[in-house]
Amino acid sequence: MDRQQIIELLVEHYEEPHHHGKLADADVSMPGGNPGCGDVVTIYLKVDRANDRVAEISFEGEGCTISQASASILTDLADNATLGEIEQMDYTTIVDVIGREVAQTRPRCATLALGTLKAAIKKYRADRMRESLGEAAPAEDVPEKFEI
Repeated sequence: MDRQQIIELLVEHYEEPHHHGKLADADVSMPGGNPGCGDVVTIYLKVDRANDRVAEISFEGEGCTISQASASILTDLADNATLGEIEQMDYTTIVDVIGREVAQTRPRCATLALGTLKAAIKKYRADRMRESLGEAAPAEDVPEKFEI
C-alpha cells in the first residue's frame, strides 16, 4: 500500500473501529496503556477452549488515531486465530499492515493493542492453569494491566 492508502485505512479503522465495545461474558479482559501519551485500550477475549482459538474479540479505548486504529486492525487479524498464532505475532505483524513509516513514528502507539492482547492471553492461560489445579488466588507473574 502507498502512504495515502495507509492513511485512509487508519482513518477508516479509527472512525469506524471493528470489534469495538465491551464483550459480555469475556473469558478475560486486559487493560493496557501508554502513560507517556495517554493511549489506553482494554482487550476482551472469549476463547474456544476445545480448539484454543479466539471465539470472539473486542476492544475499548481512547487515544491517538494510530493506537485505536491498530487495535481495530489487530482484532481483525486475531479474530478466529489460535492463541499460539497470536503469541507468534510481533512488531513486524503490525508493520506489515500499517506500514514501516507509521509504525516507526509512533511504535508504542502502534503496538499497544498487541502487547495488551498478548498479556490477556498470558492471563487467560494462567487462569486456566489455576482452574485446573483448583486454585483461586491470582498468579504472581500475570499482569493486572499492561503498560508500555
